[in-house]
Amino acid sequence: MREVAVLGATGSIGASALDVIARHPSELRASVLAAGRDVPGLVELCRKHRPDHAVIADEGALEALRSGLSEARLDTRAHAGAGAIEALASSDACDTVVAAIVGAAGLPSTLAAARSGKRLLLANKESLVLAGELFMAAAREGGATVVPIDSEHNAIFQCLPDAAARSGLRRIILTASGGPFRGRSRESLADVTVEQAVAHPKWSMGRKISVDSATLMNKGLEVIEAHHLFGVDGGRIDVLVHPQSLVHSLVEFVDGSTLAQLGLPDMRTSLAVGFGWPERIESGVSGLDLLAEGGRLEFEPPDLETFPCLRLAFEALAAGGTAPAVLNAANEVAVDAFLERRIGFLSIPRLVEETLSALPPVSAVSLAALHEADAEARALSGQAIARHQTT
Repeated sequence: MREVAVLGATGSIGASALDVIARHPSELRASVLAAGRDVPGLVELCRKHRPDHAVIADEGALEALRSGLSEARLDTRAHAGAGAIEALASSDACDTVVAAIVGAAGLPSTLAAARSGKRLLLANKESLVLAGELFMAAAREGGATVVPIDSEHNAIFQCLPDAAARSGLRRIILTASGGPFRGRSRESLADVTVEQAVAHPKWSMGRKISVDSATLMNKGLEVIEAHHLFGVDGGRIDVLVHPQSLVHSLVEFVDGSTLAQLGLPDMRTSLAVGFGWPERIESGVSGLDLLAEGGRLEFEPPDLETFPCLRLAFEALAAGGTAPAVLNAANEVAVDAFLERRIGFLSIPRLVEETLSALPPVSAVSLAALHEADAEARALSGQAIARHQTT
Protein backbone atom coordinates (compact mmCIF):
# COMPACT_ATOMS: atom_id res chain seq x y z
CA MET A 1 0.00 0.00 0.00
CA ARG A 2 1.45 3.36 -1.01
CA GLU A 3 0.79 6.10 1.55
CA VAL A 4 0.50 9.29 -0.49
CA ALA A 5 0.87 12.93 0.51
CA VAL A 6 -0.95 15.18 -1.94
CA LEU A 7 0.51 18.68 -1.63
CA GLY A 8 -1.80 21.09 -3.39
CA ALA A 9 -4.79 18.81 -2.89
CA THR A 10 -7.47 21.39 -3.72
CA GLY A 11 -5.91 22.34 -7.07
CA SER A 12 -6.51 20.75 -10.46
CA ILE A 13 -3.52 18.38 -10.24
CA GLY A 14 -4.49 17.44 -6.70
CA ALA A 15 -8.00 16.59 -7.88
CA SER A 16 -6.62 14.41 -10.66
CA ALA A 17 -4.23 12.67 -8.25
CA LEU A 18 -7.02 11.91 -5.81
CA ASP A 19 -9.17 10.56 -8.63
CA VAL A 20 -6.45 8.07 -9.56
CA ILE A 21 -5.84 7.16 -5.92
CA ALA A 22 -9.55 6.47 -5.40
CA ARG A 23 -9.50 4.00 -8.29
CA HIS A 24 -6.94 1.81 -6.47
CA PRO A 25 -8.10 1.49 -2.85
CA SER A 26 -6.05 -1.65 -2.22
CA GLU A 27 -2.79 -0.13 -3.55
CA LEU A 28 -3.01 3.61 -2.92
CA ARG A 29 -4.17 5.72 0.01
CA ALA A 30 -4.13 9.49 0.56
CA SER A 31 -2.52 9.77 4.01
CA VAL A 32 -1.71 13.50 3.92
CA LEU A 33 -3.66 16.29 2.22
CA ALA A 34 -2.28 19.83 2.07
CA ALA A 35 -3.84 23.02 0.72
CA GLY A 36 -3.12 26.73 0.71
CA ARG A 37 -6.12 28.66 2.04
CA ASP A 38 -9.23 26.70 1.07
CA VAL A 39 -10.34 25.25 4.40
CA PRO A 40 -13.84 24.17 3.26
CA GLY A 41 -12.38 22.47 0.19
CA LEU A 42 -9.75 20.69 2.26
CA VAL A 43 -12.30 19.50 4.83
CA GLU A 44 -14.52 18.16 2.05
CA LEU A 45 -11.60 16.21 0.62
CA CYS A 46 -10.89 14.83 4.08
CA ARG A 47 -14.51 13.63 4.31
CA LYS A 48 -14.03 11.67 1.11
CA HIS A 49 -10.48 10.35 1.50
CA ARG A 50 -10.04 10.09 5.29
CA PRO A 51 -6.34 11.04 5.50
CA ASP A 52 -4.34 10.84 8.73
CA HIS A 53 -3.19 14.46 8.38
CA ALA A 54 -4.57 17.66 6.85
CA VAL A 55 -2.42 20.77 6.49
CA ILE A 56 -3.41 24.31 5.62
CA ALA A 57 -0.54 26.58 4.58
CA ASP A 58 -2.24 29.65 6.03
CA GLU A 59 -1.29 29.50 9.71
CA GLY A 60 -4.21 31.74 10.64
CA ALA A 61 -6.63 29.10 9.38
CA LEU A 62 -5.62 26.36 11.80
CA GLU A 63 -8.61 26.77 14.13
CA ALA A 64 -11.00 26.83 11.19
CA LEU A 65 -9.49 23.59 9.92
CA ARG A 66 -9.71 21.97 13.36
CA SER A 67 -13.32 23.06 13.69
CA GLY A 68 -14.21 21.79 10.23
CA LEU A 69 -12.65 18.40 10.85
CA SER A 70 -14.36 18.16 14.23
CA GLU A 71 -17.76 19.02 12.78
CA ALA A 72 -17.22 16.36 10.13
CA ARG A 73 -16.39 13.90 12.94
CA LEU A 74 -13.06 13.01 11.41
CA ASP A 75 -9.98 11.75 13.23
CA THR A 76 -7.72 13.55 10.77
CA ARG A 77 -5.07 15.62 12.57
CA ALA A 78 -4.95 19.31 11.68
CA HIS A 79 -1.71 21.20 10.98
CA ALA A 80 -0.89 24.63 9.62
CA GLY A 81 2.03 26.46 8.04
CA ALA A 82 4.66 25.79 5.41
CA GLY A 83 6.88 24.17 8.03
CA ALA A 84 4.19 21.58 8.79
CA ILE A 85 3.86 20.72 5.11
CA GLU A 86 7.63 20.33 4.83
CA ALA A 87 7.77 18.15 7.96
CA LEU A 88 5.00 15.83 6.83
CA ALA A 89 6.47 15.51 3.32
CA SER A 90 9.64 14.08 4.86
CA SER A 91 7.99 12.02 7.61
CA ASP A 92 6.84 8.44 7.97
CA ALA A 93 3.29 9.61 7.27
CA CYS A 94 3.91 8.99 3.57
CA ASP A 95 6.22 7.14 1.20
CA THR A 96 4.99 8.93 -1.93
CA VAL A 97 4.56 12.67 -2.44
CA VAL A 98 2.59 14.47 -5.14
CA ALA A 99 4.33 17.86 -5.28
CA ALA A 100 1.65 20.11 -6.78
CA ILE A 101 1.98 23.34 -4.79
CA VAL A 102 2.17 26.13 -7.36
CA GLY A 103 5.18 28.42 -7.56
CA ALA A 104 8.30 28.88 -5.45
CA ALA A 105 6.21 28.18 -2.33
CA GLY A 106 6.40 24.49 -3.22
CA LEU A 107 10.19 24.30 -3.14
CA PRO A 108 10.81 23.58 0.60
CA SER A 109 8.40 20.65 0.81
CA THR A 110 9.56 19.24 -2.53
CA LEU A 111 13.19 19.40 -1.44
CA ALA A 112 12.30 17.78 1.88
CA ALA A 113 10.60 14.89 0.09
CA ALA A 114 13.61 14.45 -2.21
CA ARG A 115 16.07 14.42 0.67
CA SER A 116 13.94 11.84 2.47
CA GLY A 117 14.03 9.39 -0.41
CA LYS A 118 10.34 9.49 -1.27
CA ARG A 119 8.78 8.51 -4.56
CA LEU A 120 8.23 12.06 -5.78
CA LEU A 121 5.58 12.81 -8.39
CA LEU A 122 6.87 16.22 -9.42
CA ALA A 123 4.33 18.71 -10.70
CA ASN A 124 6.00 21.76 -9.13
CA LYS A 125 8.26 22.80 -12.01
CA GLU A 126 9.46 25.87 -10.11
CA SER A 127 11.52 23.58 -7.85
CA LEU A 128 13.66 22.70 -10.84
CA VAL A 129 13.64 26.18 -12.37
CA LEU A 130 14.61 27.86 -9.11
CA ALA A 131 17.02 25.25 -7.76
CA GLY A 132 17.45 22.51 -10.34
CA GLU A 133 21.03 21.49 -9.56
CA LEU A 134 20.43 21.49 -5.81
CA PHE A 135 17.18 19.59 -6.20
CA MET A 136 18.63 16.86 -8.41
CA ALA A 137 21.60 16.49 -6.06
CA ALA A 138 19.21 16.14 -3.09
CA ALA A 139 17.21 13.48 -4.94
CA ARG A 140 20.34 11.49 -5.78
CA GLU A 141 21.73 11.70 -2.26
CA GLY A 142 18.39 10.85 -0.67
CA GLY A 143 17.66 7.99 -3.04
CA ALA A 144 14.39 9.53 -4.19
CA THR A 145 12.56 8.29 -7.27
CA VAL A 146 11.52 11.38 -9.26
CA VAL A 147 8.72 10.96 -11.78
CA PRO A 148 7.80 14.21 -13.55
CA ILE A 149 4.07 14.78 -13.89
CA ASP A 150 4.02 17.52 -16.50
CA SER A 151 2.73 15.67 -19.55
CA GLU A 152 5.77 16.67 -21.61
CA HIS A 153 8.38 15.51 -19.12
CA ASN A 154 6.38 12.44 -18.26
CA ALA A 155 6.41 11.59 -21.97
CA ILE A 156 10.21 11.94 -22.06
CA PHE A 157 10.47 9.88 -18.86
CA GLN A 158 8.49 7.09 -20.53
CA CYS A 159 10.76 7.24 -23.60
CA LEU A 160 13.96 7.52 -21.52
CA PRO A 161 13.28 5.52 -18.33
CA ASP A 162 16.95 4.99 -17.40
CA ALA A 163 20.52 5.87 -18.27
CA ALA A 164 20.84 3.00 -20.74
CA ALA A 165 17.83 4.24 -22.70
CA ARG A 166 19.48 7.66 -22.98
CA SER A 167 22.49 6.28 -24.82
CA GLY A 168 22.73 7.92 -28.21
CA LEU A 169 20.21 10.65 -27.41
CA ARG A 170 20.52 13.53 -29.87
CA ARG A 171 17.81 15.93 -28.74
CA ILE A 172 14.57 16.35 -26.84
CA ILE A 173 11.54 17.94 -28.51
CA LEU A 174 8.93 19.41 -26.18
CA THR A 175 5.49 20.01 -27.63
CA ALA A 176 3.28 22.99 -26.84
CA SER A 177 -0.40 23.49 -27.56
CA GLY A 178 0.27 27.13 -28.41
CA GLY A 179 -2.27 28.26 -25.82
CA PRO A 180 -5.46 30.22 -26.48
CA PHE A 181 -3.76 32.87 -28.63
CA ARG A 182 -1.90 30.71 -31.14
CA GLY A 183 -1.72 32.38 -34.53
CA ARG A 184 -2.46 35.88 -33.27
CA SER A 185 -0.18 38.89 -33.74
CA ARG A 186 1.52 40.63 -30.84
CA GLU A 187 -0.51 43.80 -31.46
CA SER A 188 -3.79 41.88 -31.16
CA LEU A 189 -2.90 40.77 -27.64
CA ALA A 190 -2.86 44.27 -26.15
CA ASP A 191 -6.44 44.04 -24.89
CA VAL A 192 -6.46 40.40 -23.77
CA THR A 193 -8.61 39.84 -20.67
CA VAL A 194 -7.93 37.58 -17.73
CA GLU A 195 -10.89 35.41 -18.73
CA GLN A 196 -9.47 34.90 -22.22
CA ALA A 197 -5.98 34.12 -20.94
CA VAL A 198 -7.10 31.41 -18.50
CA ALA A 199 -9.35 29.66 -21.05
CA HIS A 200 -6.91 27.00 -22.22
CA PRO A 201 -8.12 25.19 -25.36
CA LYS A 202 -6.98 21.71 -24.30
CA TRP A 203 -6.00 21.39 -20.62
CA SER A 204 -7.87 22.05 -17.41
CA MET A 205 -5.35 23.87 -15.21
CA GLY A 206 -5.05 26.48 -12.49
CA ARG A 207 -5.15 30.18 -13.33
CA LYS A 208 -1.43 30.86 -12.97
CA ILE A 209 -0.38 27.90 -15.13
CA SER A 210 -3.04 28.79 -17.70
CA VAL A 211 -1.62 32.30 -18.05
CA ASP A 212 1.89 30.84 -18.34
CA SER A 213 0.59 28.64 -21.16
CA ALA A 214 -0.92 31.66 -22.89
CA THR A 215 2.42 33.53 -22.79
CA LEU A 216 4.44 30.35 -23.56
CA MET A 217 6.37 30.93 -20.32
CA ASN A 218 5.10 27.54 -19.19
CA LYS A 219 6.98 25.96 -22.08
CA GLY A 220 10.05 28.03 -21.23
CA LEU A 221 9.99 26.77 -17.66
CA GLU A 222 9.62 23.24 -19.01
CA VAL A 223 12.75 23.70 -21.14
CA ILE A 224 14.72 24.53 -17.99
CA GLU A 225 13.06 21.63 -16.16
CA ALA A 226 13.98 19.18 -18.95
CA HIS A 227 17.59 20.34 -18.80
CA HIS A 228 17.84 19.35 -15.14
CA LEU A 229 15.72 16.21 -15.24
CA PHE A 230 17.45 14.58 -18.19
CA GLY A 231 20.88 16.22 -18.17
CA VAL A 232 20.49 17.74 -21.64
CA ASP A 233 21.87 21.19 -22.45
CA GLY A 234 19.57 23.87 -23.85
CA GLY A 235 21.09 23.57 -27.32
CA ARG A 236 19.64 20.06 -27.59
CA ILE A 237 16.13 20.99 -26.46
CA ASP A 238 13.63 22.15 -29.07
CA VAL A 239 10.00 23.23 -28.90
CA LEU A 240 7.29 22.50 -31.45
CA VAL A 241 3.74 23.85 -31.31
CA HIS A 242 1.30 20.97 -31.66
CA PRO A 243 -2.28 22.25 -31.32
CA GLN A 244 -3.92 18.81 -30.97
CA SER A 245 -1.98 18.14 -27.72
CA LEU A 246 -1.88 14.42 -28.44
CA VAL A 247 1.89 14.01 -28.91
CA HIS A 248 3.25 15.04 -25.53
CA SER A 249 6.95 15.06 -26.42
CA LEU A 250 9.51 13.35 -28.61
CA VAL A 251 13.12 12.17 -28.26
CA GLU A 252 15.50 11.81 -31.18
CA PHE A 253 18.52 9.50 -31.27
CA VAL A 254 21.75 9.63 -33.25
CA ASP A 255 20.65 6.71 -35.44
CA GLY A 256 17.71 8.72 -36.80
CA SER A 257 15.07 7.08 -34.61
CA THR A 258 12.48 9.27 -32.91
CA LEU A 259 10.28 8.05 -30.06
CA ALA A 260 7.12 9.84 -28.99
CA GLN A 261 4.48 9.34 -26.31
CA LEU A 262 0.87 10.01 -27.28
CA GLY A 263 -2.35 10.20 -25.29
CA LEU A 264 -5.38 12.31 -24.53
CA PRO A 265 -4.66 15.58 -22.70
CA ASP A 266 -5.48 14.38 -19.19
CA MET A 267 -3.09 14.66 -16.23
CA ARG A 268 -4.37 11.39 -14.77
CA THR A 269 -2.26 9.45 -17.27
CA SER A 270 0.98 11.03 -16.02
CA LEU A 271 -0.10 10.57 -12.41
CA ALA A 272 -0.90 6.89 -12.97
CA VAL A 273 2.58 6.45 -14.46
CA GLY A 274 4.02 8.09 -11.37
CA PHE A 275 2.09 5.94 -8.92
CA GLY A 276 2.58 2.63 -10.73
CA TRP A 277 5.96 2.83 -12.49
CA PRO A 278 7.46 0.53 -13.70
CA GLU A 279 4.06 -1.14 -13.78
CA ARG A 280 1.05 0.33 -15.56
CA ILE A 281 -2.18 1.00 -13.66
CA GLU A 282 -5.62 2.25 -14.67
CA SER A 283 -5.92 6.03 -14.77
CA GLY A 284 -9.53 6.54 -15.80
CA VAL A 285 -8.38 7.94 -19.14
CA SER A 286 -9.56 6.22 -22.31
CA GLY A 287 -7.20 5.13 -25.04
CA LEU A 288 -6.33 7.34 -27.99
CA ASP A 289 -8.45 7.01 -31.15
CA LEU A 290 -6.62 9.12 -33.72
CA LEU A 291 -9.48 8.95 -36.20
CA ALA A 292 -11.97 10.13 -33.62
CA GLU A 293 -9.60 12.98 -32.75
CA GLY A 294 -9.60 14.17 -36.34
CA GLY A 295 -6.91 11.92 -37.80
CA ARG A 296 -4.43 14.78 -38.05
CA LEU A 297 -1.26 15.72 -36.18
CA GLU A 298 0.05 19.23 -36.92
CA PHE A 299 3.31 20.88 -35.90
CA GLU A 300 4.69 24.39 -36.31
CA PRO A 301 7.52 26.47 -34.85
CA PRO A 302 6.76 28.73 -31.87
CA ASP A 303 6.35 32.45 -32.60
CA LEU A 304 9.04 33.98 -30.40
CA GLU A 305 8.25 37.53 -31.51
CA THR A 306 4.63 37.35 -30.36
CA PHE A 307 5.46 35.19 -27.33
CA PRO A 308 8.90 36.34 -26.11
CA CYS A 309 8.66 34.53 -22.76
CA LEU A 310 9.91 31.33 -24.37
CA ARG A 311 12.94 33.18 -25.74
CA LEU A 312 13.60 34.69 -22.31
CA ALA A 313 13.58 31.24 -20.72
CA PHE A 314 16.13 29.89 -23.20
CA GLU A 315 18.30 32.95 -22.53
CA ALA A 316 18.03 32.46 -18.76
CA LEU A 317 19.03 28.80 -19.10
CA ALA A 318 22.02 29.77 -21.22
CA ALA A 319 23.03 32.48 -18.71
CA GLY A 320 22.85 29.98 -15.86
CA GLY A 321 23.47 30.74 -12.20
CA THR A 322 20.62 32.68 -10.64
CA ALA A 323 19.08 33.76 -13.98
CA PRO A 324 16.37 31.02 -14.02
CA ALA A 325 15.41 31.94 -10.44
CA VAL A 326 15.09 35.61 -11.45
CA LEU A 327 13.03 34.62 -14.50
CA ASN A 328 10.66 32.54 -12.39
CA ALA A 329 10.24 35.12 -9.63
CA ALA A 330 9.61 38.02 -12.01
CA ASN A 331 7.12 35.94 -13.94
CA GLU A 332 5.19 34.99 -10.79
CA VAL A 333 4.93 38.65 -9.78
CA ALA A 334 3.89 39.72 -13.27
CA VAL A 335 1.27 36.98 -13.64
CA ASP A 336 -0.20 37.79 -10.22
CA ALA A 337 -0.47 41.45 -11.24
CA PHE A 338 -2.16 40.49 -14.50
CA LEU A 339 -4.64 38.21 -12.73
CA GLU A 340 -5.40 41.11 -10.37
CA ARG A 341 -5.99 43.29 -13.48
CA ARG A 342 -3.21 45.71 -12.52
CA ILE A 343 -1.19 45.23 -15.71
CA GLY A 344 -1.97 44.16 -19.25
CA PHE A 345 -1.09 40.83 -20.85
CA LEU A 346 1.82 42.21 -22.87
CA SER A 347 3.37 43.69 -19.75
CA ILE A 348 4.15 40.20 -18.44
CA PRO A 349 7.14 39.53 -20.73
CA ARG A 350 8.23 43.18 -20.50
CA LEU A 351 8.44 42.99 -16.72
CA VAL A 352 10.35 39.71 -16.88
CA GLU A 353 12.84 41.04 -19.41
CA GLU A 354 13.39 44.26 -17.44
CA THR A 355 14.07 42.26 -14.29
CA LEU A 356 16.49 39.89 -16.00
CA SER A 357 18.37 42.86 -17.47
CA ALA A 358 18.57 44.60 -14.10
CA LEU A 359 19.84 41.55 -12.18
CA PRO A 360 22.83 39.92 -13.90
CA PRO A 361 23.22 36.26 -12.89
CA VAL A 362 25.58 35.19 -10.15
CA SER A 363 26.66 31.69 -9.19
CA ALA A 364 23.87 29.61 -7.62
CA VAL A 365 26.09 27.97 -5.04
CA SER A 366 23.48 27.58 -2.32
CA LEU A 367 19.78 27.67 -1.58
CA ALA A 368 20.39 30.91 0.32
CA ALA A 369 21.85 32.53 -2.81
CA LEU A 370 18.85 31.41 -4.84
CA HIS A 371 16.41 32.71 -2.25
CA GLU A 372 18.23 36.04 -2.27
CA ALA A 373 17.98 36.25 -6.07
CA ASP A 374 14.32 35.28 -5.85
CA ALA A 375 13.62 38.00 -3.27
CA GLU A 376 15.52 40.67 -5.24
CA ALA A 377 13.66 39.80 -8.42
CA ARG A 378 10.29 39.93 -6.69
CA ALA A 379 11.06 43.30 -5.12
CA LEU A 380 12.36 44.78 -8.36
CA SER A 381 9.54 43.51 -10.55
CA GLY A 382 7.00 44.54 -7.92
CA GLN A 383 8.33 48.10 -8.00
CA ALA A 384 8.25 48.10 -11.80
CA ILE A 385 4.56 47.23 -11.92
CA ALA A 386 3.65 50.89 -11.39
CA ARG A 387 5.18 51.73 -14.77
CA HIS A 388 2.97 49.17 -16.46
CA GLN A 389 -0.19 49.85 -14.45
CA THR A 390 -3.45 49.69 -16.38
CA THR A 391 -5.99 52.45 -15.82
